[in-house]
Amino acid sequence: MLKSFVENKHVIFCDSFDDWRDAIRAAAQPMIADGTIDDEYIVKLIKNVEEWGPYIIIAPNVAMPHSSVGTGGVHKTAIGFMKTKKPVVFDPEDESKNAQLFFTLAAVDNEQHLNNMMALSEMLMKDGIIEDLLNAKTEQDLLDINNKYSL
Repeated sequence: MLKSFVENKHVIFCDSFDDWRDAIRAAAQPMIADGTIDDEYIVKLIKNVEEWGPYIIIAPNVAMPHSSVGTGGVHKTAIGFMKTKKPVVFDPEDESKNAQLFFTLAAVDNEQHLNNMMALSEMLMKDGIIEDLLNAKTEQDLLDINNKYSL
């Protein structure tokens, strides 16, 4: 899975963000660049968090920005990866809602969306992988992690 992120150029490493909205925009940029999604989808991702709160935090330090299938602005199915050096704060009152690893999902149909969510969940459940991803600094690090866990 990580190898496909690198091959598709859906990877970005950043220092920090003062606002979670800026982090979501940045996380989506690799998929904007190749036409997987457009700005309409980013607006929806941000509106969802504004409306529902930081539901995209799926584990400590892990965010999965996504929206329901059928949302405008999605042209291909893909997952983008972003890692930040400093945690992005979604709720200043709740440190467990901080994230450094962002997996942005975009899907053109329900089946592909569910498959991506399951594959991502399976990957993140591997012992030690989140820690290894938090220590990653380069695309080569991601490829090494991919090989280490036989993804």
